[in-house]
Amino acid sequence: MKPLENLIVLDFSQFLAGPAAAMRLADLGARVIKIERPGTGDICRQLYISNLGVEGDSTLFHSINRNKQGYAANLKDPADLEKIRTLIAKADVLIENFRPGVMDKLGLGYEAVKQLNPRLVYGTVTGYGAQGPWVGKPGQDLLAQSMSGLAWLSGDEGEGPVPMGLAVADLTTSAHLVQGILACLVRRGITGEGGRVEVSLLESILDLQFEVITTHLNDGFKPPLRSSVRNAHAYLGAPYGIYPTADGHLALAMGSIPVLGDLLECPALLAYQDRQSWFDRRDEIKGILRDHLATRPTADWLAVLEPADIWCADVLSWSRLRQTEGYQVLGMEQEILCPGGTPLKTLRCPIRIDGSISTSSVGAPSIGQHNAAIDAEFAI
Repeated sequence: MKPLENLIVLDFSQFLAGPAAAMRLADLGARVIKIERPGTGDICRQLYISNLGVEGDSTLFHSINRNKQGYAANLKDPADLEKIRTLIAKADVLIENFRPGVMDKLGLGYEAVKQLNPRLVYGTVTGYGAQGPWVGKPGQDLLAQSMSGLAWLSGDEGEGPVPMGLAVADLTTSAHLVQGILACLVRRGITGEGGRVEVSLLESILDLQFEVITTHLNDGFKPPLRSSVRNAHAYLGAPYGIYPTADGHLALAMGSIPVLGDLLECPALLAYQDRQSWFDRRDEIKGILRDHLATRPTADWLAVLEPADIWCADVLSWSRLRQTEGYQVLGMEQEILCPGGTPLKTLRCPIRIDGSISTSSVGAPSIGQHNAAIDAEFAI
């Protein structure tokens, strides 16, 4: 039995953060019913991160809405709204990410539905919180990254801001939403009462930076200074970074520069005995490493460094990663079936419970796919 079996989650959310959170709850056993507007459905159905689509919807939509049931309802139609209220009265969790105030106008705000179902855990995702001058700004990942300071941590010094190459704000917010929902469900098991969980893209992407922002708050508010040579962390000294080799790349984490000098047979590094110099002369040291590591293949360097317990790694592409035994033994890939029967490869839930992994072949639903069955089950 999965931990969240017999719990009902109503997913009103669109795009990424909310739907991904609902998907994770489904992975853990919850029954997730995705509520969409008739006809067009979740806008994410047509939000492509490549030109690859499946059965008329984007692969992005399929990847974050798998293992859910589909229910179509026009929230502005009194009859449909009454059906939704019936579902809410019997649900355990509700997730929404409309702009602040929209659910209240529909009569589905937290205070209203709390009267229907005091045990309900109500999860809300916003871009920048529910108050303040940024409430009306679009809650979009790149915008949140840009406003949070995150873009000044990646790339080399002098390059200008560099965003991360994936929706890190959305995905971090999604994880925080799941944490909050699970915490409220535990509390509900003790007190019998539900609660409201609120997360925002900005707060989550700030929390993701808590280590470096804490440094900033306590070092005289100095701005982050990225390395101008192979930067991988604005606040860490040499050798931290990814370096070209004769046939690929080598990642080096924290380590002693003189020890590296001996192991790599690079005498120039032996001059940096003072640990403070690994920070103060970071770019100089990394420049030496860059030039030296480029002279031999990655495998040669790994053969020297790994037996000496130096923290290092090959830098793999997805194609090379999938060929490794280390990846294959994890069994991360699964195949789901879309409503029309089209198979789609994706990844499984990364969480193991009692030693077991969670997989499901159920793909994302079509709009309103389960209306008839749900109406009959709940007598609505």
